[in-house]
Amino acid sequence: MPKRSQISRRQFVGSALSAATVSSVPIPNFLLSSWGYSPNTSSLDWKDEGILLVDKSPYAKLHNVPVRAVTISQGFWGARRQTNVDKSIPSMERLLESNGRMNNFLRLVGKSDAAQRGPVYADSDVYKWTEAVAFALQSGDRPELHALADKIIKEVVEVQEPSGYLNTYYVGERAKDRMAPDVQRWGHELYNLGHMIQCAIAFYRATGDRTLLDASIHFVDGYLLPNFGQGGDKKPILSGHPEIELALIELYRTTGDKRHLELAGYILQGDDRIKLPQRGYVYHFSGIPFTSRTHLEGHAVRAMYACCGATDYYLETGDQSYWKTLNLLWDDLVSAQMYVTGGVGARSQGEAFGDSYELPNSTAYGESCAAIGNMMWNWRMLAATGDARYADVVERALYNGINSGMSLDGTLYCYRNPLGFDPSGGDQIRHPWYDTTCCPPNLERTFASLPGYFYSTSKAGLYLHLYDNAQLDWHLEDGTGLKVVQKTNYPWDGAAEITVTPAKPAEFTFYLRIPGWSDGTQVTINGKPVSGATPGQYLALRRRWSPGDLIDVKFGMTPQVIEANPRVVDDYGRVAVQRGPLVYCLEQLDQPEGVPLFDVSLDIRHEPSSKFHEEFHGDLLGGIVVLKHMGAIYEKSASHSALYRPYTADVPKAKQVELRFVPYYAWANRAATPMQVWTPILRS
Repeated sequence: MPKRSQISRRQFVGSALSAATVSSVPIPNFLLSSWGYSPNTSSLDWKDEGILLVDKSPYAKLHNVPVRAVTISQGFWGARRQTNVDKSIPSMERLLESNGRMNNFLRLVGKSDAAQRGPVYADSDVYKWTEAVAFALQSGDRPELHALADKIIKEVVEVQEPSGYLNTYYVGERAKDRMAPDVQRWGHELYNLGHMIQCAIAFYRATGDRTLLDASIHFVDGYLLPNFGQGGDKKPILSGHPEIELALIELYRTTGDKRHLELAGYILQGDDRIKLPQRGYVYHFSGIPFTSRTHLEGHAVRAMYACCGATDYYLETGDQSYWKTLNLLWDDLVSAQMYVTGGVGARSQGEAFGDSYELPNSTAYGESCAAIGNMMWNWRMLAATGDARYADVVERALYNGINSGMSLDGTLYCYRNPLGFDPSGGDQIRHPWYDTTCCPPNLERTFASLPGYFYSTSKAGLYLHLYDNAQLDWHLEDGTGLKVVQKTNYPWDGAAEITVTPAKPAEFTFYLRIPGWSDGTQVTINGKPVSGATPGQYLALRRRWSPGDLIDVKFGMTPQVIEANPRVVDDYGRVAVQRGPLVYCLEQLDQPEGVPLFDVSLDIRHEPSSKFHEEFHGDLLGGIVVLKHMGAIYEKSASHSALYRPYTADVPKAKQVELRFVPYYAWANRAATPMQVWTPILRS
């Protein structure tokens, strides 16, 4: 690698090999063309681009609404997002600094004498954090965060080499290993680049600043495309940890350069010049044609990101072999591989999917990043179809398996999210920092981007996916201005008032999502009842809308007792409790004194749902609805403590106790205490 000191900053910029080293200086089109890049002149203005820019995607039925078009006000997600920008994002930046993440960049330009710190994917921590800032800026200017992100971006692009390569790990003596087959398998070079691209696009859409975007384009066009890909004169690519695929396709949508899409397709296909053992194809979820996959396996985050990239590829190409595979994998997910919380990944070994129906509770891995990947994949499937079953999974993962990943004060994080927990062995579930710190900034970017998930548009009208106090200020696809205001206490209450105000009277369809968990939904428009609300579908409200038209919706919020497929052996004879979109759990500290959590049973012998007592506690865990239900604890005989004993059909005597359930996302926010989602049922 050339020493950085051999090339002056003036020469580096003047050569146009990385004009991104100067903040906010646009690269002239003739220089971009010399790199093989042509701007996507048909794209929307940068401020109007959503989380995904699928407006021109031929096989996208739904199109994203930009984050800035939706304002989430005071309520469930408003409070969560405020904590995210006030505490989580700032405190994580300080941790990134103190743990050497930025020194990794600074040392390469002589601004730090610290040694490299962190794993091979350490650069991605910086990119995900900056992406979280970018999404926060799309909701409104935060001058301190904006200035901090600007500073970090300048420090990042300053180390970019003339070739376009940018990675703080594979430098010096390690430079000889760049993009070697085994490094591609384990080294996360392309994973880091993928997060760099996604961060760059999000920051561009927030501010119009192309600095990191141009550096990303230069990495891809100047380093990857000339040297790697299909053809005997190019070296092969293995993604190792899928992420580059979806990033390249979003880059294609942003630039209009079809080579970015083609490179993603090549990576999804795999290159047999890099030989992997069968276990490698399984674990990495890459290296063989994506369309040869028949079930979810291997590392859960890798699998989810690969599915995201493959769905993006389908949205651009319409390749039916991809669509067939995606549906096969999705069916596998929801029928045999997904936790009731929307989490995925059963095994700590390999952070991996298990066999079908292998969904242990206490040993569940359920990595926060995997639940986020599940949400991201289903968001793309929703864009392809407009089918509410994908929105149901988005909501399930978001409210439960993702939301549990960050403490209520925004400073502690779960890497794994089990459905049963016993702290007696010394295990601690929430930490402020992990050396593999992928989950904290991933959670932060998810909460920051949340407004972009509330609505979509189509040629026919507007889709409403998520409920909270929020205002949409956008337009229909024919250009008609449209404001939509939601007023609700969701998810604690099932009622919502939705005021629809087009700029002028207009005929279009308002697609109102009826969650799959809601029975008996009632809908009215301007006080007149509307029929046809079906759980798990969008209610298509086609009419001529006038300013101020009011939709009233009331979802059935009766707590539901859920049982698992009998083949899920860990849940056999047990049930989970869900109210609205929230899965509930038992924590030991809420139960009667002297009643061990793991010895209780739920008494659901008679009308289980109607026996729940609901209480809102505004001073508990940020304000929650507590569910109470009668349960029991069995009287133990002397033989009951034995590891094995003769079977008897006699039902032991039980003492009644009142059990208190709290939302799963809020567990482990008070004290180290046992927790369980799946509770045994009382035997008759």
